[in-house]
Amino acid sequence: MKAAPFEYILADSLAHALELLERHGHEAKPIAGGQSLVPMMAMRLARPAVLLDINRLSELRQLAVRPGGVQMGATTPQRVVEHSAELARALPLVRDALRWVGHIQTRNRGTVGGSLVHADPAAELPLAAVVLDASLHLRSHAGGERRIAARDFFLGPMFTATGETECLVDLHWPVWSGEGIRTAFSEVSMRHGDFAMAAAACQLQLDADGVCRRASFGLGGLDGTPRAFPELAQQLVGRRIDARLADELAHAAVAQTEPGTDLHASADYRRHLGVVTLSRVLQQAAQGHTAALQP
Repeated sequence: MKAAPFEYILADSLAHALELLERHGHEAKPIAGGQSLVPMMAMRLARPAVLLDINRLSELRQLAVRPGGVQMGATTPQRVVEHSAELARALPLVRDALRWVGHIQTRNRGTVGGSLVHADPAAELPLAAVVLDASLHLRSHAGGERRIAARDFFLGPMFTATGETECLVDLHWPVWSGEGIRTAFSEVSMRHGDFAMAAAACQLQLDADGVCRRASFGLGGLDGTPRAFPELAQQLVGRRIDARLADELAHAAVAQTEPGTDLHASADYRRHLGVVTLSRVLQQAAQGHTAALQP
């Protein structure tokens, strides 16, 4: 199929882009990398009357690594983040997640913000965002600006809290301080690069004796949105993580989800995969391994 007719506008500044979004409202759709939007337009699942190109806006590609966190522009290419040694040290879980995103070609064009705004329930970056408690900075021409936690941003499959005249400007990723940070990311799909039937991510902080001092973990691909489980993660604190504990918490986390059945997997099989992947990443992180090193 071919895309429905649309008007293409190249924004020359962020202010210009916000003014155009205000003018055209729900009929306009920003585009940067186009790795998700263009296929949807080709299948006419998305039919914007106005396609607003924000890919050249330098304001949306700013990167700043600070002790307390990383500010990342919305149109930062995924491949740039994946290959930044500085970002890998600050955000190892994001680096791990990116290695599971599509293929090299899609990561060259795809943007970090685009993946979050697209909000596919099986996508890797939204899962990393909720596990790390990232926040998103939204701006509009008339309504000013606001920040929203990633855990509140995703409302359903491909549905977010973004207003129709708002644009995602940047993200703030908290950075954990101290020694002993361990991360792991894993997923199960038909082939590497396909949509995940289940995905799991975790970040731990262990002391010199291997005792967990801080933990966060989550699941993707099971519900309509990625999920973090802060109450369950708190149960890891003060304990050494072994297979039994990892399995126990993985079962408890999956019990809080409501997987559906589709052409890729039944609900029961997704539950099984959720337990397997989450238990796996908890154990791998506790042992100092990173699941994404060999996707």
